[in-house]
Order: sequence, then structure tokens, then C-alpha cells
Amino acid sequence: QLQFVESGGGLVQPGGSLRLSCAASGFSLDYYHIGWFRQAPGKEREGVSCMSSGDSTNYADSVKGRFTISRDNVMNTVNLQMNSLKPEDTAVYYCAAVHVTVSAWPVVSSCAPNRYDFWGQGTQVTVSS
Repeated sequence: QLQFVESGGGLVQPGGSLRLSCAASGFSLDYYHIGWFRQAPGKEREGVSCMSSGDSTNYADSVKGRFTISRDNVMNTVNLQMNSLKPEDTAVYYCAAVHVTVSAWPVVSSCAPNRYDFWGQGTQVTVSS
């Protein structure tokens, strides 16, 4: 059974850091473009960062210089290191993937959520003092 399991969310003060992880089971991430997305209450889901199967990356302007996406193909995980967190980063964070044969990187590099077709269940991140 294909599954993504996210972890690492929680409550953190402004300026703090969190590391989110997404463990894939039932499939290998080697041939997938991957991404992190978030959805705040009352807002649409948005792309935070995405990475091609060849490790090209893209970031939303709002997180550039603060967040770093990475993958570990040995552990079959996708990670998001989040530093200098702000209250406006508060949201449910999701990892997602799309196979390279479904969409080429130029199609999904904008991190548009509707380009990704396999999703985790989400993890809550709250930035508050």
C-alpha cells in the first residue's frame, strides 16, 4: 500500500525552527518529483517548496532563505527544514509527490498543488508566542 506519513509538526515560538519529515512506504521516491504544501484556515492550499527527481528545487517567495527542502533516497524520506519561523507560517503542512512519467519537472516546478497527485495526511505547524 502506497503511503506518506508526515511528522515533526508542533508549536514553536516566532524565530524558532522545526524540521518536518515525510516517510514514504510502498514505493521509492527515486522517480518522483516531491513537494511541501500548506493550508492555513480559510485559505487555499499553496506550494511551499518542491524538488525534482534530479534535485532541482523551487521555493515560494515567502519562505526563500528560511526553508530548505531535501530528500534522503536511502531512508526514502522528504524533509523540510524551517528556520526563522513567523506567525504567518502557521498552517497544516502536507507532503506530496508525482511520478516523473506523469509530469515532467517544468510542468510541476511551480509547486502548484493541482500538479501533484499523491498526498500525505498533513501535520499542524503553529507559530505563536
